[in-house]
Amino acid sequence: MTDPTLIRRIEELSLNAWPALQTLLDDGWVLRFGNGYTRRANAIYPLYAGEQGLEEKLNACEALYTSQGQPTIFKVTEASQPAGLDAALAARGYQTDAQTGVQLLDLRHGEWTPPRDVTLSETVDADWLSAYARMSGLVKAEKLAHEKILAAILPARRFAALRVEGEIVACGLAVVQDGWVGFYDIRTDPAFRRQGHAYGVMVALLAWAKSAGALDAYLQVMLNNPPALNLYARLGFQQAYRYWYRAKA
Repeated sequence: MTDPTLIRRIEELSLNAWPALQTLLDDGWVLRFGNGYTRRANAIYPLYAGEQGLEEKLNACEALYTSQGQPTIFKVTEASQPAGLDAALAARGYQTDAQTGVQLLDLRHGEWTPPRDVTLSETVDADWLSAYARMSGLVKAEKLAHEKILAAILPARRFAALRVEGEIVACGLAVVQDGWVGFYDIRTDPAFRRQGHAYGVMVALLAWAKSAGALDAYLQVMLNNPPALNLYARLGFQQAYRYWYRAKA
């Protein structure tokens, strides 16, 4: 089993790197609301042991999410609290979805030279947002929620864009906090895949992160995404633990 302290630390970093639009702390659990955009911004993170009974907490969470017109979703790891939560959710009718690996990379001995065709910006602009929305197929409501989430990031961050003939064909986001860097929104235009563009984006972000004081990196990748898994393996990332979501059927 991965060290529970490490899991909680990375989960905390990810909460800050990808902020929800609203957050409620409830007896050791972090309840997040992001207008339905992305599971991670609309899920319950059961990070810490509380004092209330489990059934009482589950009933309260379900009532709150229902009142907001959203499904009740839990982001579960092997360190989730209380112990036995995953089994309790299963017994309550919650189904497993989106098995995801959390991978780590030690940056201390690595060196990366950023490609010339990748630009980095501390703030997100309309071109980056438009390109990401196009590559991800976002609808209007998702675009608005995405922009608000990115604008709410407080730690140091860089938005990467790789252009071909002036058009953004690959992009990504890195967020640095307390010696760690996390990677998000790594996307490549379908027409430009398998040309090394995502690798170039990652190299540029890794180079910046190390210069910004990051010593370790983490990322989250769906386990049913072989191209992404191959990309991160090529960069040296290795899986540390996994998480999954539990949602009512």
